[in-house]
Amino acid sequence: MHYPIFNSIVNTIDQQLGKRGIVPFKFKKWKDNKIHATGLELVFELGTASGYIHSLSINFDWDSFRETRLAANMEGMEEHPLLSVDTLVETSVNPTIDVELCWYFDGLRCQPNSPLTHSNHRIEHASQWMESLSKEVNDLLGASDIITRWHIEVEGDDRGRYLSAINLISYFQYRMGDLTSVNEVQHFVSRKLQDLLLKANRVMYISEDILTEAVAA
Repeated sequence: MHYPIFNSIVNTIDQQLGKRGIVPFKFKKWKDNKIHATGLELVFELGTASGYIHSLSINFDWDSFRETRLAANMEGMEEHPLLSVDTLVETSVNPTIDVELCWYFDGLRCQPNSPLTHSNHRIEHASQWMESLSKEVNDLLGASDIITRWHIEVEGDDRGRYLSAINLISYFQYRMGDLTSVNEVQHFVSRKLQDLLLKANRVMYISEDILTEAVAA
């Protein structure tokens, strides 16, 4: 499968990150012809930028159906290779791009070695600041078409149970059906990437405030 529109999206993201002096730890474009899908995986190591979140990932998901549908509406795409595939041309799928934004929290810093009170004290302590952060993030993101959830993994040691993985994940979906040229796609992607990076930073700042107070308590 060939994805010239998505390739343009990937190039635009690469260029915009470069203009901002942002160097991803991982910049991986992938393609799976078995499921007619492609995507881009970005991972950013945060280092000292956050005391409680060690990395951030942004994943962009696309497929041949959306590529074909958008190509059919765009100027200068008459020779697009997928427009010759009848099963793709006949699809009625909306050309949207799915984005997953994930913040990876440092479990050791978020669950301090406080005196043992009972076997679940670390999980209960974490659940309190996670609930507060969820409310703040939901207020920040607001839109009804954005889904945010926690992914956690629980393990145990001689001091009881604790969270070995704490990840906050937000799912975005951007509609692109009204775009009619490659230039419009590039401009659209540039704006959305800027918005995603701003939201990512805002969540980091909110997390810093909530966790600094929670860990000190």
